[in-house]
Amino acid sequence: MSFENLQLSPDYKILVTGGAGFIGSNLCEALLDNGNTVVCLDNFATGKRENIAPFLSNSNFKLIEGDIRNLQICHEACENVDFVLHEAALGSVPRSINDPITSNDVNVSGFLNMLVAARNSKVKRFIYAASSSTYGDSKSMPKVEDIIGKPLSPYAITKYVNELYASIFSSTYRLETIGLRYFNVFGQRQDPNGAYAAVIPKFTMQLMDHESPVINGDGSFSRDFTYIDNVVQMNIRAILAQGEAAINTVYNVAFGERTDLNELITLLKSYLSKYDPEIANVDITYGPERKGDVPHSLASIEKSKELLGYAPQFDIKEGLKNAVDWYWNNLKK
Repeated sequence: MSFENLQLSPDYKILVTGGAGFIGSNLCEALLDNGNTVVCLDNFATGKRENIAPFLSNSNFKLIEGDIRNLQICHEACENVDFVLHEAALGSVPRSINDPITSNDVNVSGFLNMLVAARNSKVKRFIYAASSSTYGDSKSMPKVEDIIGKPLSPYAITKYVNELYASIFSSTYRLETIGLRYFNVFGQRQDPNGAYAAVIPKFTMQLMDHESPVINGDGSFSRDFTYIDNVVQMNIRAILAQGEAAINTVYNVAFGERTDLNELITLLKSYLSKYDPEIANVDITYGPERKGDVPHSLASIEKSKELLGYAPQFDIKEGLKNAVDWYWNNLKK
């Protein structure tokens, strides 16, 4: 994506942890297109080498293969870096329920390692992937940054602890931090495979293969689905943020509208049917609700607009059209 009217200096050296992942690789691509020097730190536990293959020949791109649970690697990655975009984490609520220890090791201990390394290297700002799961059992709608509930999964706990640690490092060590609470991000390069695949790429691939997608519950659960280019924009705005009120805080990153799973399936079938009319006839299966799932999620993006100038360009329909085109053209068997 282009940065539109965002003036990000190409002189900055920026570390993207988890840079071979879905969000991380999109950030790397946008920064390289802007002329920035980019360091990618990834252990390829969930990241894909093919996501960064096009960048390896770029002299402005450096890959460090390593794990954020290794403090020495974190220090190496942060050396002479201006900004850190910390995307490395083990995502997925079900994964954290099945294996809370590893989720905690990566998402909490690894996060703390990165904070320490960023502080010691005197980076200008540490911008990190927070999560809408932090809202937990809060019934308030839309979700406003300063009103949260109790976490509903080990994953949600780890992401909330990240916010607490970031706040302490801001107040105690004067490390500038900004947390970005992502709401159901989707788009190109999001992995459709595996037990913990996100719903949009998983459903897309199943429909392309004429398999019946399984909706957990009755399809009434809703999400504020957020296209990847909106997320890239928000990360750049976090780098550019000025003023005391805009830093050392957290922001929602979303579009500000919610779509239920039944509506989502209808849109996917419609957009995919232009490639293969038979997809319109694929049946949908309904299964039990998943443990730890929040019924509804809708973000207020007023704070993001007011303090960072956030202006999401892609709603669910435009984003899905782009995502479907990418999956069909890149992953169709």
